[in-house]
Amino acid sequence: MTERREPPPQPDERTALDTFLGYFRATLRWKADGLTDQQARTATVEPSTMSIAGLLRHMAEVERHWFQMYLRGDAEDRLFWGGDDPDADFHVPDTVTLAECLDLYDREIATSRAIAAEHDLDDLAAISDLDRGLSADWRPNLRWILVHMIEEYARHAGHADLIRERIDGATGD
Repeated sequence: MTERREPPPQPDERTALDTFLGYFRATLRWKADGLTDQQARTATVEPSTMSIAGLLRHMAEVERHWFQMYLRGDAEDRLFWGGDDPDADFHVPDTVTLAECLDLYDREIATSRAIAAEHDLDDLAAISDLDRGLSADWRPNLRWILVHMIEEYARHAGHADLIRERIDGATGD
């Protein structure tokens, strides 16, 4: 079973950001506990095509995007985005197992944590939108990235709650 640790009640800023992000990362993983491969790939909240496996793949992609591409400045080595299907991360083939999705998710989080640990909250991302060929010289700092990741996980944890409840009635905070 996935262990989730509650954030401390009086943290400093960095601890608050890191522990809330860790809590939501664990929450999404927890929603996959005990599912079969088929259940994990099943979209249960029509008309959405979201599934637990798709959410895991999507968040692995998001982790890579913000920590590896923006913060560290790696080339856009995408897992799923950029092909013919703009939602390929959410569209999980029948051959993909839940274990594969969890392994990918865990690897991307481990890489993100290592990259974040090398930076201070005020450190700017290595690349900007202008560097990516977009029109603005927008460059977030690590603080912004961590807050954005918390927001992204909070939203998708809510999706996972609904999906999981439809699969087997499991609910939780």
